[in-house]
Amino acid sequence: MLDFPFLKKLRKNKNKISLKNEIEPHDVLLDSLIQKKEKEIGISEKKLEVPILKIILQGFFILFLFLIFILFAKTFQFQIIEGEEFLALLNENKFIINQIQAERGIIYDNNLKQLVLNEASFDLICSPSDLPGENEDKLSRDEILKEISEICQKDFEILKKEVLEKKDNSFIVSENLDHQTLIRVEARIDEFPGFQVKKNTIRNYPEGEVFAHLIGYTGRVKSEELKEDPDFYSITDYVGRDGLEKFYEETLRKNSGKLQIERDAVGNILSKEIIQYPESGNNLVLWLDSSLQKKVKEELALGLERVSSKKGVAVALDPKTGGVLAMVSLPSFDNNLFNQKSDTGELERLLEDPYELKPLFNRAVSGRYLTGSTIKPLIASAALEEDLISPDKNIYCEGKITIDDYWDPEKKWDYKDWETHGWTNLRKAIAESCNVFFYTIGGGYKEQEGLGPTRIKKYLQIFGWDSKTGIDLPGEVKGFIPDKEWKKEKMNQGWWDGDTYLLSIGQGYLLISPLEVVSSFAAIANGGKLLKPLVVQKIIDKENNIIEEKNTEVIRENFIDSENLKIIREGMRQAVTGINSPHASAVVLNSLPVSAAAKTGTAELGNDHYHNWVTVFAPYEDPQIVLTVVIENIDGIKAAALPVARAILDWYFSQPK
Repeated sequence: MLDFPFLKKLRKNKNKISLKNEIEPHDVLLDSLIQKKEKEIGISEKKLEVPILKIILQGFFILFLFLIFILFAKTFQFQIIEGEEFLALLNENKFIINQIQAERGIIYDNNLKQLVLNEASFDLICSPSDLPGENEDKLSRDEILKEISEICQKDFEILKKEVLEKKDNSFIVSENLDHQTLIRVEARIDEFPGFQVKKNTIRNYPEGEVFAHLIGYTGRVKSEELKEDPDFYSITDYVGRDGLEKFYEETLRKNSGKLQIERDAVGNILSKEIIQYPESGNNLVLWLDSSLQKKVKEELALGLERVSSKKGVAVALDPKTGGVLAMVSLPSFDNNLFNQKSDTGELERLLEDPYELKPLFNRAVSGRYLTGSTIKPLIASAALEEDLISPDKNIYCEGKITIDDYWDPEKKWDYKDWETHGWTNLRKAIAESCNVFFYTIGGGYKEQEGLGPTRIKKYLQIFGWDSKTGIDLPGEVKGFIPDKEWKKEKMNQGWWDGDTYLLSIGQGYLLISPLEVVSSFAAIANGGKLLKPLVVQKIIDKENNIIEEKNTEVIRENFIDSENLKIIREGMRQAVTGINSPHASAVVLNSLPVSAAAKTGTAELGNDHYHNWVTVFAPYEDPQIVLTVVIENIDGIKAAALPVARAILDWYFSQPK
């Protein structure tokens, strides 16, 4: 291709011109001359020259515009669409709320003797969301978990699985750290982001087995309880699971304080502020006499051993207030086993105990028994109230009554007594526990009208024998009194005279709790007031200021004429003195330091096994205590409950007041 110097010069000028911002008229002229000359000399191939710098600048400009658009779109997303969500997350990361521990309320007896203690405990908590990712300057998440696993002697894979499952929820890695583990963790806690040691308190029951069924125990809070009361509970808290600990949970539980910690973007602490001060739980003062409680347990255990029984119960009430002075159910258990410092093996053995023993079962409020002759003062009260018999009328007891069979007159049914009592009036019948007398006034015999099942049930209900007493303990059951309708529905049988005779002496299908029995006898002792039993006397704060007093609550009164109750008490007193009653059932109590009145009971279970009862109130003239003792499933008829009651009351009334 030919070229000429002037064309080179023109191209050079053209290239220079193209770099200018504006095209001048002479540039256009030069362009046209170059094109004309190229045509004349026959140049067919043209070279298009485009500046490289311009293309690069245009590319960068387009990329810049694209990035600006992306930035604007993301800003719009974060600020407008998801703004509120990110603001909430910002505040969560900016502020941390830590709990300030408070103490659970204390339980005292009536002399302000402390029955429970709060002990310090430490838990290791993991917050998975605060665990680090991979970082060359710090331990990785897995490295931290391995270190924690080694210190706490916990399987690494299990811990890792928990972290993955919990994600944003904190959880307890190790409870109640022992001293050595606590020191090892605390010494390196700064190396373990996502982990913290939290101080806690657990219950210590100094005399666990003595008060176990009354006080109960606490257990670790459950997830559903956390959701229901997030203001009161954290994952390290304990809540009441039985006894007073459960019934008075809202009173005893603490209200932890709240410490707000402000952090900057990299986690540095900027400030700390207490936004809620901690409040300890309120304290309970019981009617309970702790010394009497220990004596009752001791004597009841000896009584069981004497007759080779394993189960028994004793309840003592103040008949003037309804206050529970003592309540023991055997076998018992150590309620300290339910805190995490205990031997888990022992707890497992307790929970796997033979079903028939049921050491966790509070027999006083949850047990139901045949009462045997314990029922007789109530039947006598009903007969007097219905004017069926004079207290001085004598009925002859020859050791049994005989009645004709309803379907076959040639067939006879004998209902026996435990003794031949001869001529017997109402007081003597109570004192000697004469079955024949109570068969007669209960079911009727010969010319003597009886109460019948309907009226018997009516008066037992008045005395509270088929309803809960309302005691301030969990697990109370109500007694059961059979009737015609129940027997027809459940057994598809009619109600026979024999059913009434058996009911009149506390046999058959009757099932009553010891608490219902002692409560009804308190009404006899105090002249006719059925009181609601109460374990707690008052609620006080940590300065011993009274928050609430539990006033005596009368369930029912004047339901039996006071003169009729006086006759019943005289019969119970005669059972102790033996005056005019050669077969008096409770003369062993006549040696007590004070006068007493009593009623015994022996409930036949079959196979020559019996429940043995006694209920006593004393002093007779001004009752201060009503005591019911039951010993279960005794092999043969033995005086089992009476010696226990005598030992307890002898000790009780020998103490300086």
